[in-house]
Amino acid sequence: MAKIDVTKVWALNYRLVSSVLGEVAPALGELGLEVKELFLLAELDTTPHPAALAEALLIPKPTVSLYVKRLEAAGLVKREIDCSDLRRYKLSLTPDGRKTMARGLTLLTGAFGARLGRLTATQQAEFKALLEKLARTTTPEK
Repeated sequence: MAKIDVTKVWALNYRLVSSVLGEVAPALGELGLEVKELFLLAELDTTPHPAALAEALLIPKPTVSLYVKRLEAAGLVKREIDCSDLRRYKLSLTPDGRKTMARGLTLLTGAFGARLGRLTATQQAEFKALLEKLARTTTPEK
């Protein structure tokens, strides 16, 4: 079996992600969101603390702070002192934030779903399993 060109695989992956995000960016802009802000909103329910959010999204902490300020000013995010640790803030979606996030995720799902629709159901399941395997940060013991 011929050795795969990893650079070409990376380029294909980048082109896929870039094309989907580029397709939805104008519509997200109409919702008042940048692409990364949509991912931030989508992560808030499971990762409500800014530092952990930065780590989960692989975004620098100052960038997360900037996004949070913008989203808070737009009425999409609420920031409160975390009662369990008064030194930290806890973020949550406002009702408008939840609606905006849902609309944004619908746009993203539609664009990516159209591309996934080019694959059979079996191929989609295999693709998902492969992505999960590649996304793991540690290699399982053999």
